[in-house]
Amino acid sequence: MNLSALTLSLGALLLSPIALSQSLAPGGEVVFVSKQMGVPVEGRFKSFKLDRLQFDPKRPEAAQLSLSIQLKSASLGTPEVEAELAKPEWFDSTKHPDAQFLAQTVRAVGPARFEASGRLSLKGQTRPLTVVFQLQPQGPITLAGGQFTLLRSDWKIGSGDWADASLVAHEVQVRFKFPLSGLAPL
Repeated sequence: MNLSALTLSLGALLLSPIALSQSLAPGGEVVFVSKQMGVPVEGRFKSFKLDRLQFDPKRPEAAQLSLSIQLKSASLGTPEVEAELAKPEWFDSTKHPDAQFLAQTVRAVGPARFEASGRLSLKGQTRPLTVVFQLQPQGPITLAGGQFTLLRSDWKIGSGDWADASLVAHEVQVRFKFPLSGLAPL
């Protein structure tokens, strides 16, 4: 390969969307909603990070996505309830400090909509999880948002006296919004 061809190849690589620095910008959120005795209760995780972000909307099959959520950052608004969530019956965040999602495949499912299938590790268990998310450009930031439902009983969250679904419903809706910088245009 001659010098000009090498220079052209390196230039194309450096200008490719994947070569851009991609990161989670400030302002993201991970919210969970459960029902206690039929009443919706909203909480959020205050601390989470994208361990790996390599995503080109035009080539989703080449994506590399990995997310960690610090379980002891769960907040429902009162210190007493948050202390309860850290206990073994709930998140057991001393023994299992993080939940982690690792996408194994990503594919387009519509205009600016994608499906990430992978493995969620939570409270010492790992199970398959598929998440659909939508991208919305907002200036230099691209907002990735979506939601999915988990069954807390599948993860032994709220065990013992709390296992009764009439007290706390088994279904927990999880919503997320991640402002991402450095993504290629849609």
